[in-house]
Amino acid sequence: MKTKLLSLALICFISTTAFSQRLHVGIKGGAALNKLTGKSFKEEFSFGYHLGGFFEIGLGKKFGIQPEIIFSQTNVDTSSTFSSVYQFKNLNKVELKYLNIPILLNIKPMKMLTLQVGPQFSILTNKSNTLLQNGQQAFKSGDFSMLGGAQVNLGHLNIYGRYAVGLSNINDIDDKEKWKNQSIQLGVGFTL
Repeated sequence: MKTKLLSLALICFISTTAFSQRLHVGIKGGAALNKLTGKSFKEEFSFGYHLGGFFEIGLGKKFGIQPEIIFSQTNVDTSSTFSSVYQFKNLNKVELKYLNIPILLNIKPMKMLTLQVGPQFSILTNKSNTLLQNGQQAFKSGDFSMLGGAQVNLGHLNIYGRYAVGLSNINDIDDKEKWKNQSIQLGVGFTL
């Protein structure tokens, strides 16, 4: 699964580079407000972070492709029903770390504003110790999301906000309920 996702990202990067007019490289990071939907989790956003890098490939003056590689951390609290339904003892905090690979279409209606939309493939790289100590894998190793957002361009500095909604069920225990990721990312980037 990981190899397929990385191969897809590489193919997209190579194919768009062949048609690109400009290539910019940058770094980014910021806050992430995360939520897992499902009866087993509290219906509230919790604080996390994200860090990574990106390529911006120009396809004319108004369009571009922006593949990214971002490391993110998701912290969520379980509801009171989680331990009784899934037989975990005293599990109330879950920490998930993902390697996110969004491939975004950049639409530039004006020089200072970029609208972004596209898919995001995520690979789970770490689970909280509590889940590992219980000897069960509760979360699937991959996630697929759609992203949408906007970015303000101030020279080499970019200020962005985006929303990601998970489309795949990440519950790897059973089919009792569906768990899906949601995330709001707010951050700054610097184009080199």
